[in-house]
Amino acid sequence: MDWKEALSKAFDGIDAPEFEKEEEIVEEISLTDKGQTVQKEPLKVLTDKKARKGKTATIIEGFLCDDEELKEIAKELKTKTGVGGSARCGEILLQGDCKQKVAEMLKAKGYKVKIVG
Repeated sequence: MDWKEALSKAFDGIDAPEFEKEEEIVEEISLTDKGQTVQKEPLKVLTDKKARKGKTATIIEGFLCDDEELKEIAKELKTKTGVGGSARCGEILLQGDCKQKVAEMLKAKGYKVKIVG
């Protein structure tokens, strides 16, 4: 018995929702156009001080790519801005307030960017 059958038995007669295959989703996300990423939803660039002992951090949310590609983008942003940071779960965290620089770099790469706050 596969997971769909087990799920449909759990619903006791109610049809289980249909799910798309992961391969199809990955193909939609990783579409590129002349080396630039195609992403319909804008990225949100914001600064935050919560849980960082008063130190400012720039957060970029909304990436729809896999972790390897996200880490490459983060590495490039960290190198060009000269700060440290990390990348995981669809967001990049950079140390310090560098919203404007990051927004300009992401726009140059073909992303839509929205600066929040």
